Amino acid sequence: MGKQSIPSILSTGLEKRNRQHVRLSSDMETAIKVGQRHGKPVVLKVAAGQMYTDDFVFYLSDNGVWLTEHVPVRYLAR
Repeated sequence: MGKQSIPSILSTGLEKRNRQHVRLSSDMETAIKVGQRHGKPVVLKVAAGQMYTDDFVFYLSDNGVWLTEHVPVRYLAR
């Protein structure tokens, strides 16, 4: 995600928008690498363990990307 997306994300959380799922990287290196495709990357930490405890569903794609429906703001940190 680019820097211009941060205000919106911190207001609404990570949304799938026109995709089937929100895509999450499991490590910082991968997140930076993927983010660089869209300019200077901004990486947010997702409290995925707490989301799972709170009954959010996650899927692991064949290429190792974690997927979920939505990440509410309360689970995000810069």
